[in-house]
Amino acid sequence: MAEFTTLESLLEMGFDRNRAEKAVAHTGNQGIERAMDWLMEHENDPDIDEPYVPPAGNVLGSPEQESPSQPATEPIISPDGEILEGDSKRPMTEEEKKEQVKRLEELMRVKQEERRERERQDEVDREKQRRKQGQELQQVRQKLQEDEMKKLADDRRREKMEDKMAKQRVKEKIARDREERARKFGGSSSSTSLSSPTSDTTPQSPPESQGPPPAKKDYDECRIQVRLLDGSALTTVFKAQEPLAAVRVYVQMNSSESQDFTLLSPYPRRVYTDLDMEKPLSELGLVPSAVLVVAKK
Repeated sequence: MAEFTTLESLLEMGFDRNRAEKAVAHTGNQGIERAMDWLMEHENDPDIDEPYVPPAGNVLGSPEQESPSQPATEPIISPDGEILEGDSKRPMTEEEKKEQVKRLEELMRVKQEERRERERQDEVDREKQRRKQGQELQQVRQKLQEDEMKKLADDRRREKMEDKMAKQRVKEKIARDREERARKFGGSSSSTSLSSPTSDTTPQSPPESQGPPPAKKDYDECRIQVRLLDGSALTTVFKAQEPLAAVRVYVQMNSSESQDFTLLSPYPRRVYTDLDMEKPLSELGLVPSAVLVVAKK
């Protein structure tokens, strides 16, 4: 029968009997090509080499397995050109078997090549998909990194602007104090210059006719000289009621000294603490003038 022909062909090609029987049974004896396709698709099945057990009442090659819906077997042509029926098939000669095996092996080689080509194409498609996903992931990471860098830059820019505005307010306050002192000193000098001619015309009384010494003047300003670490000095005038912290801020704004320093008086030696920074200059005995020295903590 044709079924046995397919089975025998597979056996001639070197397939194991268990595999050949399963291929013929699972393809419904639809021909050698279908059986070979099934073998190549299921060659990695764990039970591929186990003996084939047909369903109850269905034995491989039995008459019950045949049905009217199955395709009719192809006629077999003899070497003399006669058409032989499937049931009257004569045994194949060795040359015919070799020729058939050769044809089937070529068919199997073509099928295997087609399968390898499909597998290569599938691998190429998977690699393209993997690269595409990798590129998308890289773009997402780059976008997150750019957003983070932008946020950090905005924070730094805002901090610098706030620090700049704070320094600008301190500078403006110092400038206003200087202008106020300049106006005050300018008015005093003008009044002194205007009263000078009158004093020149007034006859001086002899020393012995002078009255008691004048009372101690209550100074409201203080002239401070600050000696820096590099040997240079800063000199300016402060109000007597300004805290010592104003002198510290003035040094920070007008020199390259870091914030980690303190002030001290050389004679008599006195190191000013953080509590002293809140005290007015008059209370610290720095009025009407004093010399301070910058020292590292």
